Amino acid sequence: MFLTVKDVMVKEVVTVQSDQTAQHAAALMGEQRIGCLVVQEDNEVVGIVTERDLLNRVLAIAVDPEKTLVRRIMSKPVVTVKPDVELEAAVELMFKHRIKKLPVVEEREGKSVLVGLVTLTDIARLHPALIETLKKLFQMVGEAPPKSIEKVIGYYIV
Repeated sequence: MFLTVKDVMVKEVVTVQSDQTAQHAAALMGEQRIGCLVVQEDNEVVGIVTERDLLNRVLAIAVDPEKTLVRRIMSKPVVTVKPDVELEAAVELMFKHRIKKLPVVEEREGKSVLVGLVTLTDIARLHPALIETLKKLFQMVGEAPPKSIEKVIGYYIV
């Protein structure tokens, strides 16, 4: 059985409205100690604002964060994924689009409704746990893992 996005995603996602200021977004990210906010309009996902967006589209060009709206600095169109997508496919999507954060949405009544967020950090944290579980399963069965798996186990488990 393959892992899906819903197995890894964070379900409590911090969001911001597109008509709020960059200052508000930065303060919220600092307060919550997170690196991105999913941007919504009328409960629909319309973008994502990251630390890099704030750096490149506010600080680097010296615009006033108290007057600049999130809709002007957010990354769009936002790349999203459905919760039942296999984790490997989600990672491929992230690499293809060169992104590290992927909002998870479900279509409800013609709108993209946010149900989670998956990041490369979430996946990296999970991966060693999967390798450790695999190692324990081979030990329980009393069989040696195939050489290709043995190399992976040796690489990730020190």
